[in-house]
Amino acid sequence: MWLNTLLLALREIRRNLLRSFLTMLGIVIGVSAVITMVTLGNGATRSVQAQIASLGSNLLMVMPGQRLGPGGGGGPPFAAADVEAIASQIGGVRLVAPEVRSSATLVANGRNWSAQVTGSTQNWFSVANWTIASGRGFEPDEERVGAAVCVIGATVRKELFGGADPIGEQVRVKKFSCTVVGLLGGKGQGAMGNDQDNLLVLPLATMQRRVVGHTRINTILVSMNESADTDRLKASLEQLMRERRKLADADDNNFNVLDTRQIADTMSGTTQIMTMLLGAVAAVSLVVGGIGIMNIMLVSVTERTREIGVRLAIGALEREVLLQFLVEAVVLAALGGLIGIALATVASIALARLMQIPYAFDASINLLAFGFSAAIGVVFGYFPARRAARLDPIEALRHE
Repeated sequence: MWLNTLLLALREIRRNLLRSFLTMLGIVIGVSAVITMVTLGNGATRSVQAQIASLGSNLLMVMPGQRLGPGGGGGPPFAAADVEAIASQIGGVRLVAPEVRSSATLVANGRNWSAQVTGSTQNWFSVANWTIASGRGFEPDEERVGAAVCVIGATVRKELFGGADPIGEQVRVKKFSCTVVGLLGGKGQGAMGNDQDNLLVLPLATMQRRVVGHTRINTILVSMNESADTDRLKASLEQLMRERRKLADADDNNFNVLDTRQIADTMSGTTQIMTMLLGAVAAVSLVVGGIGIMNIMLVSVTERTREIGVRLAIGALEREVLLQFLVEAVVLAALGGLIGIALATVASIALARLMQIPYAFDASINLLAFGFSAAIGVVFGYFPARRAARLDPIEALRHE
């Protein structure tokens, strides 16, 4: 019975192939849109998580100011003594690295290039999750005396030296030249869309004396032990900084302590919400496709009234006629769902490459979209099928 009903449904679909395809088109568009939106959203979430992780694992960032962004009520900057106090007085801290940032035009090999210049210590490479692809980092003596040495990122190497080995070459930063002693491994695009490899790193003392001209520290990076209690350590760090900055109990913090894991969770949550919203909007087209199926099935019932009357007259039961039209609607929706899944897979892979995010295949959303498309066939096909099953055989046979 089921096999015969399925074959009858396929025969009717094949008989009106163009109309059947146009009927399925709404389901195809709906399924492909939902899967593509969710897949790209998942890929964007993974990309954000990877970019935040590239900043460093188990990392706290201490920055001056009551809040982030413009008009943040900037508090006083940090000093070298603050870095030493954090390293010596707070348990659970693995490494601490001060950070001073600026931007400058770099000159080398007859070429100019604008890049970010960062001053820090050898600890910075571990804390900020950087690897040294070739060469070395800073020696203790170089940090102490403020030697004219630097480590460059992959983008700076490409723009200033092309494919040549930069180790031992000179790079002019503002009014002084430094010797390249190391090349950083690539990280690619950052969470804010910046090129993380467009970077030159100097010893902290060199940066302070020769580039920015002051001893202020913009940011303190604190790397925690894997077993450390993040909340406790963060509270201890805030308390220490309040004491060192002589803040009364009633005073608000004039600094911020950011946890990169919280940043990652926040940004991931935002992208997931956007993915759900886009998926919900795309799912509306599935409902539109279901209405199209119901419309065409009602037309089909009208066109096949005499056929239905003959079936009923020779002994077909109402439920058998109901089943015939219901299966036809479900087959239309299911075929549309399968085509939509195939189209979504191709579109997702192409768009993921174009957007430079990972392709995040999710079997559950594919199965859910297919099941929903089949359910659309049942829901919107039931009314036309019931109408066909309840036709009076005599009246149906009289129909022209």
